[in-house]
Amino acid sequence: MANQNTSKALNIALWVAQGLLAALFLMAGANKLFLPISELSETLPWASEFPEWLVRFIGISELLGAVGLLLPSLLRIKPFLTSYAAIGLALVMVLATFFHISRGETSVIGMNFAIAAIAGFIAWGRMVKAPILPKAGFSSQLGK
Repeated sequence: MANQNTSKALNIALWVAQGLLAALFLMAGANKLFLPISELSETLPWASEFPEWLVRFIGISELLGAVGLLLPSLLRIKPFLTSYAAIGLALVMVLATFFHISRGETSVIGMNFAIAAIAGFIAWGRMVKAPILPKAGFSSQLGK
């Protein structure tokens, strides 16, 4: 019984983490995609120092990552993609850490580490400890 309660608690924790991280990346991605660069650069000074297409591409990537954290698991259609989205977002945060260090913005890397850790927790949880099974008729592996 304790194992079932642990499993249920872990599943709830994973859903909460997925929801929070998805909300964070939806907001960040939408800002990078839809705000004018002049307005965006007030909070993200680097946005005005890089080509607009790159800022917009990052926004689209963040939006897709947010969707990937939730939709495959919610719909139970290829739910392994949730783990892949989490791994991708963790990698983005690792790269963001190096980017901020290169710019001398070390005060923000704590947030990068925290977000990467949450994404890593989701990837581990959904791959190893509490995977979501696909609906009948949908395979959980690539190519099947």
